[in-house]
Amino acid sequence: MARTPQLLDRFGRPVERRGLSEEIAGARIGSVRSPITGYPGDGLNPGRLARILREADQGEPLSYLELAETIEERDLHYAGVLATRKRSVAQIDISVEAVSDKPEDIAKADMVRSWIGRDELAEELFDILDAIGKGISFTEIVWDTSSGQWQPERLEWRDPRWFRFDRDDGRTPLMRQSGGGDQPLPPFKFISAVMRAKSGLPIRSGVARLASWAWMFKAFTARDWAIFTQTFGQPIRVGRYGPGASEEEKATLFRAVANIAGDCAAIIPESMLIEFVEAKGTAASGDLYERRSDWINREVSKAVLGQTATTDAIAGGHAVGREHREVQGDIERADAKALSAILNRDLIRPWIDLEFGPQAAYPRVVIARPEAKDVEAIVDAVARLVPLGLRVQSSAMTDLLGLPDPDPGAELLRGAAATPDPATKEDDADKDGADEDQLARQSAEALPTDPRDSLADDADAVAAAALDAMIDQVRGLVEEVQSMEELRGRLLELEPGIVPDDLAARLRMALVWADLLGRDRVIARA
Repeated sequence: MARTPQLLDRFGRPVERRGLSEEIAGARIGSVRSPITGYPGDGLNPGRLARILREADQGEPLSYLELAETIEERDLHYAGVLATRKRSVAQIDISVEAVSDKPEDIAKADMVRSWIGRDELAEELFDILDAIGKGISFTEIVWDTSSGQWQPERLEWRDPRWFRFDRDDGRTPLMRQSGGGDQPLPPFKFISAVMRAKSGLPIRSGVARLASWAWMFKAFTARDWAIFTQTFGQPIRVGRYGPGASEEEKATLFRAVANIAGDCAAIIPESMLIEFVEAKGTAASGDLYERRSDWINREVSKAVLGQTATTDAIAGGHAVGREHREVQGDIERADAKALSAILNRDLIRPWIDLEFGPQAAYPRVVIARPEAKDVEAIVDAVARLVPLGLRVQSSAMTDLLGLPDPDPGAELLRGAAATPDPATKEDDADKDGADEDQLARQSAEALPTDPRDSLADDADAVAAAALDAMIDQVRGLVEEVQSMEELRGRLLELEPGIVPDDLAARLRMALVWADLLGRDRVIARA
């Protein structure tokens, strides 16, 4: 296990290795981190809600965080769309990008890959994404050093009520301490997540802040709807008694009427009349309450998912639903990128620093749905272009195909020679000939330098002047003409004199020298 004299976190604070493997923010009855919560949502009204939000802005978010938890528990629609947004990111496959193809960089990336394969990670990420609703979340890293190496043993969600922010800047997270004091979060010990629905202070950036007003007004509507249903949704039993009925007879009649069902019962003299006046066209059937609740639900869907088609039945059918799903996909990608950045900053970099010391670059966790790629076309292009000089990292191709890097000593697949097709035998033969020529040139370049090889160089030099003169003459024609037809005519005109008189003689001399060179090599090898 690598050791460094002193590690620093991203704020420049020294890291104390002792205590990193111990839990320091667990719940305990009677302490400032009590698991028992309050219920500020009971009897909530506009004045009280405004005070709760104002307290959070001023550095005391306890009541606001308890209210956010209450809304998530009591509003089924909000709980559903918020869980949809969190689970859509928590279940995305995670990949790890190595810094380079160097063995040490690949080993670091493989170490991270093996850890993110844990089954518990999806639930741990879901808890980290609690920041989408509340704006913030805090997860304690419990490190394991039992095997002599640093590794995150587990990620423990901590109730955000146990934390608050520095009153001076509203951004630096602090952990509450008994007696009213606050402690800065120890370096390399917490994943401090902020997921923004809007710009501003972290405590004001969660969607629960937006949903709190909608939930309060929806609660008013639900209460009025319940009263209306109780009043108009049940039949009223009316018992009539005659003019000479005694008090005992009236009491007996009332008991009989009241015992039929419910509380809506009354007794009146036969000569009396009770009239119920209905507000026709408004709330007489309860439609007003339902329409208002549905409208509030749609507004909450827009705040959380950015659209309504995936949660509410609206006009437009499949086409509108597909467009709205693309909007939700944009939000999902933004959440995934934000979560990736948080994990790389607060988990991966500290882990690598603890295990290997500070690095110039670090492996990266990437949470993203794979974009649709034409893998076959890419592989075909790489196979054609690499022989022409295209440089491609092998790790890039294995990542594209979703294949892991081979283990040391593992049996590897090898390419097999293909059986030539008779229909393309001639083409294959030409290709094989070209391959042999290329191989011959490569082999010649690999031969050791020999003084006798200068014979071939001299032969090239003999013919080079004549060939250059011929090429210059053709180049001049190409620059003068305006079309291929004109060039062809000019070349035909020059054909008798285009080849210098001494070129043939020079070529014959080069052939003689090449023959002498071959004979010399045969004698030398013998």
